[in-house]
Amino acid sequence: MEVGKHSDEENLTAQVVRGKVLWEANNCMGCHTIMGEGAYYAPELTKVVERRGEGYMKAVLMSKTPWSPRGRKMVAYGFSEEQANDLVAFFTWIGNTDLNGFPPKPDYKSTINTK
Repeated sequence: MEVGKHSDEENLTAQVVRGKVLWEANNCMGCHTIMGEGAYYAPELTKVVERRGEGYMKAVLMSKTPWSPRGRKMVAYGFSEEQANDLVAFFTWIGNTDLNGFPPKPDYKSTINTK
């Protein structure tokens, strides 16, 4: 039996690679996780494009001022639009990789009383 290939390399573009280089050069894993690897200070980013959308991500990545969502401080990298597009391409590629159900979708229970 042969294990299937799951690298998604047919969608690995120069833009995706540049985004990965930016991810590493800026030590994003020092705060975030991706595919379960990294730190747990800031949100898991494997499916961030699906969860937040490209516009939100670009606004965060290009911001010139730091901000603190829910008390956690995000560095103001002030990336250029090209760099932000490269990072979005990297996150899109990661998010489309077959991860066999990781990360699992949370089973949120409603706290709203419907009576």
